[in-house]
Parts: sequence; C-alpha cells; structure tokens
Amino acid sequence: MFRDDLLAGKRVLITGGGTGLGKSMGRRFLELGAELAICGRRAEVLEATAQEHRAATGGAVSTHVCDVRDVDAVEALVEELFAARPLAALVNNAAGNFVCKSEELSPRALDAVLGIVLKGSVSCTLACGRRWLAAGAPGTVLSIATTYAWTGSAYVLPSAMAKAGVVAMTQSLAVEWGGRGIRLNAIAPGPFPTQGAWERLVPKPELAAHFETHNPLCRPGRHQELADLATYLLADGSAYVNGAVVTIDGGAWLQGAGTFSFLKDMLSEEDWQALKPKKAR
Repeated sequence: MFRDDLLAGKRVLITGGGTGLGKSMGRRFLELGAELAICGRRAEVLEATAQEHRAATGGAVSTHVCDVRDVDAVEALVEELFAARPLAALVNNAAGNFVCKSEELSPRALDAVLGIVLKGSVSCTLACGRRWLAAGAPGTVLSIATTYAWTGSAYVLPSAMAKAGVVAMTQSLAVEWGGRGIRLNAIAPGPFPTQGAWERLVPKPELAAHFETHNPLCRPGRHQELADLATYLLADGSAYVNGAVVTIDGGAWLQGAGTFSFLKDMLSEEDWQALKPKKAR
C-alpha cells in the first residue's frame, strides 16, 4: 500500500523506541525512507534495536539515553537533535503501566506513570513545538493513547489519567498550532502483545488469552497494522487529519468499555498481591 520512499527526508524521534510498539513503528518508518532517532532509559536496549534496524533496512538510526520524566534531559535531547538537523516528527510512545487495586496505589507508583506518559509527552511535544514555531517550520506529533482515556478502566487508574491528559493535549494543541503548520494526532490501540507490557498487565496465560481475543475480531492486533496506521498519520497524504484520535482495537471498546475491568472476576487476592508493582525507580 505504501511506496518505498513515502517518508523519505523525514527525521522522526520515537520516545521509548527501543522496545514494543516503538520498535515496530521505527522499523516501518525506516523501511519507508525515514531517518530515525530513538530514546529510552537503557542504552544497551536502544543500541541492540538500532543494530537490528540498520541490519534489516540499511537506514540511519541514532540512539539517545533520556528519561522523559526529566524535563531538562528532554530539552537537552531535543536541542541536540535539532542542532544536527531539525526533526520532522515526534512520536510520543514512552509509557508505563501496571494493574493494581487503586486503593493500594503508592504515591511513587502514581508519579512514575504520570511522569512518563503525561509529563514526558508534554515535555517532548513542547520542546519540539517551540522549535518548529520559532523556525516557521512544519511538524507532526503523534501520540500513543488508549481507548480507556475516554471510558476509564478499573485497575489502571494512573494510566487512564495520564492517557486522558495526552488526548487533551493532542486536541488542544491541534487547534492552537494547526494553523501554524503543526499537526497533532493520536492512536488508541487495543491489545498489541509486547513482552514487557504483557508481563506487567496480563502475566497469566488465561488473562492474556481473554485480553487478546475479547473483541469482535477475536484476535490481537498485529504490530505492522499499527505501524502502518502511524505511517499514514506522519505522511504528507494525511495533511488534513488534525486533532484526531484513531482507534485500532478490532472494535473492543465498542463491545465493552473499561479495558481491564474483566480482572475483577479472574484474579484471586493472592494474584493481586503477586501483581503489586515494584517500587518505582
């Protein structure tokens, strides 16, 4: 569907680009001609992903250690990238999530998720946006949201709060900046299995099976399906799409709101104790 040079000349930063959906999107962008920068907290993970990408595509990939919760670190990263060659697009993908009874949430656990998902997305967006506006240059921001940003969901309160904020940011800045050449959109995925997220959210096989198939299409999403949607929203052909939150979940949220509400009937008290989040770093 997409020609090989669709993203040629576009330099894209993906936060959390070393693993999961960020890694899959990065590979697809490279296949279609983009230049890629990926950031995350673990240098060895970033470099391993970059080497895989280069071997598979021959594309240009740079790696950058950055904790998006640290606004000064974000500012330094974006300054470094723009000094070399301005970015064309930002993908806010870095995330943190876990299942937990809300009455047992610790302040540190709450801050960890809000810091990565909401504060990190806002910091990266503003850092890039200020530079695009100052230069009178176009730019595109794509954020990974979730359908429970508007429905809410039991047992993932910090993520629901943070993702709702990301959607509000996307819609607010799409209006404020759209006439100045900067588009903002978001994707709300359903279940797209990734190793790290699945270990925290659905660690038991029966939970994973239910989570992945509880939608009208009775299957999980394939990473390339989401990567292709992200590609379209970064490409010039989507130039009139602004402020949209595009759902890609097989119809799951239409079937039943509250993505993780099913856990109420599937976890024992012992299971809940085992799933308690470790202390935030």
